[in-house]
Amino acid sequence: MDNPFDDDEGTFCVLINESRQRSLWPAHLDVPAGWKVEHTISSRKQCLDYIDAHWTDPRSDRTKI
Repeated sequence: MDNPFDDDEGTFCVLINESRQRSLWPAHLDVPAGWKVEHTISSRKQCLDYIDAHWTDPRSDRTKI
């Protein structure tokens, strides 16, 4: 079985969790618990571009000691 995350011809969405982490997700798979759709169904490239444009460093939310 091929990896559905590597399918350049597939349709995808972008998921986000409570920690504001984003994930590319194949549109035909159920959204896992703790995640919700942030960007609707698009091409793999469009979703990756969306993630790149909205990326934030998760370490920036941590309290510095």
